[in-house]
Amino acid sequence: MENFIVSARKYRPATFETVVGQSSITSTLQNAIRNNTLAQAFLFCGPRGVGKTTCARIMAKTINCLNPTPEMEACGVCESCTSFDHSASFNIYELDAASNNSVEDIRNLVDQVRIPPQVGKYKVYIIDEVHMLSQAAFNAFLKTLEEPPAYAKYILATTEKHKIIPTILSRCQIFDFKRITIDDISKHLHYVAEKEGVQAEQEALHIIAQKADGALRDALSIFDQMISFSGKNITYRDVIENLNVLDYEYYFRVTESILGGQTSEILLLLNEVIDNGFEPQHFVQGMGNHLRSLLVSKDPATVSLMEVSQQLRQRYVQQALHCNISFLLKAMDLINQCDLNYRASNNKRLLLETTLLQLCVFQETPTETPTKKLPQNKFATQAVIMPKVQTPVAPEAEKQLVKEPEQTYAKQPQETPKPTVADVQQQMPRRRTISINVVEKPQEKKEEAIEPAHTKAFSQEMLTAEWMRFAEKYKNTSPNFAMAIGRYEPILKENFEIIYKIDNRLIASETQHLGMLFEHLKNAFDNNQFKLIPEIVEKPQTDEAYTDREKFAKLSEKYPLLLTLQQQLNLEPEL
Repeated sequence: MENFIVSARKYRPATFETVVGQSSITSTLQNAIRNNTLAQAFLFCGPRGVGKTTCARIMAKTINCLNPTPEMEACGVCESCTSFDHSASFNIYELDAASNNSVEDIRNLVDQVRIPPQVGKYKVYIIDEVHMLSQAAFNAFLKTLEEPPAYAKYILATTEKHKIIPTILSRCQIFDFKRITIDDISKHLHYVAEKEGVQAEQEALHIIAQKADGALRDALSIFDQMISFSGKNITYRDVIENLNVLDYEYYFRVTESILGGQTSEILLLLNEVIDNGFEPQHFVQGMGNHLRSLLVSKDPATVSLMEVSQQLRQRYVQQALHCNISFLLKAMDLINQCDLNYRASNNKRLLLETTLLQLCVFQETPTETPTKKLPQNKFATQAVIMPKVQTPVAPEAEKQLVKEPEQTYAKQPQETPKPTVADVQQQMPRRRTISINVVEKPQEKKEEAIEPAHTKAFSQEMLTAEWMRFAEKYKNTSPNFAMAIGRYEPILKENFEIIYKIDNRLIASETQHLGMLFEHLKNAFDNNQFKLIPEIVEKPQTDEAYTDREKFAKLSEKYPLLLTLQQQLNLEPEL
């Protein structure tokens, strides 16, 4: 029976070109070899499974190669290369510092350094997990690292650079290996699958790459595990079943149910997830990632931030078309709060169910908020026509009517005086309830009303005065918005177009505050046909560096008593 070799060893890179995901480091090492500018010591640091020891071996083999290629790769046929491939090289030593971390081990290494190489130019010492050396061993190693023979090269590898003493770090060229991206791991797995004659779905390889968390060695180990599970045909369904990964399909179905307001379907899907043995908190975290992916899918410039396959990326883009940004931001905040409160909750399932049902409230459907467009009015597209109230309304309905005007800019019917918030709160019972029929029943009595057009003229001076009056009036209620619009003077153009400058893009999306501004100007000018057009002012960033004396001078201008204090105490600021 033939011995089985795991893929992590069988397909371990043997040249710089085959190293996955570390092109900047490999090109730097090749240039150093080509230009004969090799440092005396190198430190390779980074997370597990990203190629630190592999690059150290490739580098040791290449610098001792008798006939390197023009690309500075080892030839693989010379005496030095063949002895290295057969683990018989006397010029390349590997030391595991996790098990050889005493002073005696380092002294033996120092004794070996005194003997020059027999074949090749350099004696290379690869010390893995160097952070495991004891303090005494570090001190013993320091002298030979500081002044080694010309033929000695040290390559140190570690996953915890912060544990290495500064005197060692200062004598090494440090290379930080990054986590390998999901796309790079997926491509390498596809290459391995072709070599092994395995048919693997692209979605399945992406799930394996995500599960590996940036470590190529872990990905190849999972790949071998999947071959043992499903043979020569690896499918997406087999991977999520074997690795206990929650299917993307659940998140898409839950989001569709939220957008459609299907509360019963949401509860059934959550029950199905729990019955399949998945931890509810994993579902919460996955739902947060799903909403984040929908948010970045709203803009083609940020779609590339999703590390998923092309087919799945298209699904996110399609579903994102049905979600507005306001809903996604509120939903992400609610899911994040659920994740934070999950461990402290005594009824975790109830917390999760309540969170998902609240997401349905955030999503506004056309049947709940009918709109009516007014001609030549930017904010009329968001106006909500409220029903005429002919009979007393239940307390629950009063609560709904108090919340709805947040997005209402159109003038409300005046047949029945609207109760104040205080009156509503007095009529509301102490126990909070949700009435399902509150929204449906008034629909039979709703009547649409269109506000007549008013086009009374107004001047630039009138506009400036009312604009500043609004900013002053609302500086306590909405200080950020009032300050933003009050910083620049509005400009009146033809056809009642009002250009207002702001230096914050978020202000342009605050429909509630813009609606209040629109109502204020409409009532002041008796004109509802003007348009508010924002203009973003890009502020140049100026960073100034002050010395201590300059800081003191600046503070003294603002606080003159500092000069008096300096004179009385005879103090001088430091240089």
